[in-house]
Amino acid sequence: MKIIFSISAFRQLSKLNKDAQKRINDKLSFYVSQNDPLDFAERLTDYQFGGWRYRVGDYRIIFDVEKEKIFILKIGHRKNIY
Repeated sequence: MKIIFSISAFRQLSKLNKDAQKRINDKLSFYVSQNDPLDFAERLTDYQFGGWRYRVGDYRIIFDVEKEKIFILKIGHRKNIY
């Protein structure tokens, strides 16, 4: 699978501290390297923000999946993301 960041998600990631950025990038690389990355994701009940989410510590990554692409829509702290 391939990861594609939205412009706003890329900005949100760049505003995080370097440690959190590295942790999120490492985790996304791990998920994508697996046979089925959605095994590690949780489906969202409200599709207003996106269809799926990953949890990386206190951060949430909201994304949609289309064929062999993961579109990252939002990245943020769990208290601010929804």
